[in-house]
Amino acid sequence: MENSVIVIILAGGMSKRLGNEKALLKIGEKPLILHTLDNLPKSTEKVIVVSRFEQKRKIESVVGNRVKVVIDEFEAQSPLVGALTGFKNVREEYALLISCDLPFLSWKVASFLLEVCFNRTASIPRWPNGYIEPLHAAYHVKSAEEAAEEALREGKLNMRSMIEKLGMVRYISTLVIKQLDPELLTFFNVNTPLDLKKAERILKEGRRTRSFS
Repeated sequence: MENSVIVIILAGGMSKRLGNEKALLKIGEKPLILHTLDNLPKSTEKVIVVSRFEQKRKIESVVGNRVKVVIDEFEAQSPLVGALTGFKNVREEYALLISCDLPFLSWKVASFLLEVCFNRTASIPRWPNGYIEPLHAAYHVKSAEEAAEEALREGKLNMRSMIEKLGMVRYISTLVIKQLDPELLTFFNVNTPLDLKKAERILKEGRRTRSFS
């Protein structure tokens, strides 16, 4: 597998419970999307942020020239639509697909997912209860693009409908990932005011540093 690091970040979501665009919510005076971006290595060759038309300028004003911001190609709003837009903007073979609300993203975990995706269509974390993390996963870009298009043609808008069309998916147990990130903070995302407070507390306590060292 080539050493190029390609990352697609989905930032088109609105949070009704938080009353704001997720990407621009602040944790410790810094927008959430910047926390996610700052966890990526400097060697990252390409970062694509997928947003809605009405939020593109706001996100560009926050991220500057660090990334390429592209607009969802379809009117329907769903992670699958955003993922397809991202895949269409990537010419490299593999990419990491993540959501914008991962303030404690572990690059150890992310790079591991990219490595084990080699010769597979995807490498996706899976919890013991069967729940998967499709927005914290690595994909073979062309395969994922084709599967996403097929799912959308069938009127399906969820990520599972794409994944079910992928052969050769490698599922990685979170019990394995726990060896790289003992508290599994890499999967922590912000959906509620309580999550926001918890994230701020984790930053203040310095747990992120201990878990990611």
